[in-house]
Amino acid sequence: MRIDNSRDRTNAWADHSATHDAASYSIRTRFYAPPSRFDGCFTSFHELALDCDGDYCVTDYLQPEWANIRFFTKSTPRAKIGELEVADAPFTATGPSSLPCKFELGTTRMWGIGLLPLGWARFLDGDAANHANGVWNGSTNPVFQRFDVMTPTLCDPDISSEDKLDFVCRTLENLMEPCRDEPKIVRVHTALVAGEHMAVGDLADACSMSIRTLERVCHRYFGFTPKRLMRRQRFARTLATYMLEKGARWTEAMDEEYHDQAQFTREFSEFMTMTPSKYAALDHPILASFMEARARVWGSAVQTLDRPNIERREPE
Repeated sequence: MRIDNSRDRTNAWADHSATHDAASYSIRTRFYAPPSRFDGCFTSFHELALDCDGDYCVTDYLQPEWANIRFFTKSTPRAKIGELEVADAPFTATGPSSLPCKFELGTTRMWGIGLLPLGWARFLDGDAANHANGVWNGSTNPVFQRFDVMTPTLCDPDISSEDKLDFVCRTLENLMEPCRDEPKIVRVHTALVAGEHMAVGDLADACSMSIRTLERVCHRYFGFTPKRLMRRQRFARTLATYMLEKGARWTEAMDEEYHDQAQFTREFSEFMTMTPSKYAALDHPILASFMEARARVWGSAVQTLDRPNIERREPE
């Protein structure tokens, strides 16, 4: 499903509310399609409005995903990926991840922008692999700091959503630079999302490049080795199926590429740092509602399942 890029077709707020431990909270999400000049660069532009009773904070785990920048008004998150942790930062940035991001968050308003590999190539200077599985204060991180120019506007509660969207588009257009590896990036990304190849050699052949070139492109713009990226895609497909199909068992959600449940359990524990049963027993107040709204409005539940959406790109 492709969202129309015209401004008057932006999506309405998607609402979710719940009660946990006698405390209530409500979540609203809204997705915007980036203009066509940014095709292939971003997953989406989105807003999240979280309202909690009093000082109550929700806790959740984000699944492995692409790089993201997020801007918060009111409360800011305490977020952790691996050994890296950030708190009290209105502008947070994460690199591409193969681990969960655990976070705690109270009443807030958030603007989020997800960067696909092509977006990394056009907007960020540095190898994605050097920023994988990390979370930072975006205002002080040397790579993400260039986006800090958006912090005053996106964190201002008195500026309308429409004006913020216009500002984001103008700012990003000024920051965008071309990259000579764009055709290679798009071929690799498209092949990964298609999920038809499980061997690195087969993926390289499908992308019309050598294994060495494939490894270089993945290290520079995707953040991980080709093999790990293929495994992450398989895991993402399974987790999305499980989260969207209420009452489903893991065995029903498992991607067909898994040999057996034991292999899936090992990979789940590696990517989420906990067993599937422990994850299933946890509440997912943000992730569940966000994925449901994203699948309904955007067409895919998680970032890693988004296609690059580059049409009629000239051959290299």
